[in-house]
Amino acid sequence: MTTFVLVHGAWHGAWCWERLVPLLEARGHAAVAVDLPSSDPGAGLAEYAAAVETVVPDDGDAVLVGHSVAGLVLPQVRIPLRRLVFLCAMAAAPGDSMRELTAREPVFSPGWPELSARLITPGDGSSAWPPDPATEAFYHDCPREVADAAVARLRPQFWRFQKEPVAALPEGVPVTSVLCREDRVINPAWSRETAPERLGVEAVQLDGGHSPQLSRPEELADLLDSVS
Repeated sequence: MTTFVLVHGAWHGAWCWERLVPLLEARGHAAVAVDLPSSDPGAGLAEYAAAVETVVPDDGDAVLVGHSVAGLVLPQVRIPLRRLVFLCAMAAAPGDSMRELTAREPVFSPGWPELSARLITPGDGSSAWPPDPATEAFYHDCPREVADAAVARLRPQFWRFQKEPVAALPEGVPVTSVLCREDRVINPAWSRETAPERLGVEAVQLDGGHSPQLSRPEELADLLDSVS
């Protein structure tokens, strides 16, 4: 039995894995979803990694799955792991910050600037989503009831961590990179090109948009089971 530790991206919470967790359990695995301190203005990468480390089993047999911006958190976790999975995720070179990465490379999909221009930014260092652009960005291929429930649970995201340097990947830990071909957030062309040079692997490709854990959880569960 493998324990999958599931780490959400920006604006989300542990709830976003709720369709995937029972499918992993049905395949004989354990699954734990982490709540990152996204709404804490003082939380940086160290605090994010600490939140993950509190739920990772200490047997070295866990697979850590990071979605979207959580790809920047995965290298910070120093508890022994079986595997890292970058799921529609950012992957930075050691020492780079999110801000430097996104300024230099085409990390975001072509339609992202138009979508993100509709974010609510109250001036306190956070951002939040109105329902319609959130659905367009994250859930365009989800069943309507799933998309509506997800949008209702999005929360403000603070961004202290985007200025902080990302650590190197832990030595000797295998990596899997997963991209989605119709991702409207993370540029699939960038992920396809970056995975070999930065993560040392060819990206596995799925159909669909940015949130396969909600839009196609069976397919994602099969993929994760195959790398467990």
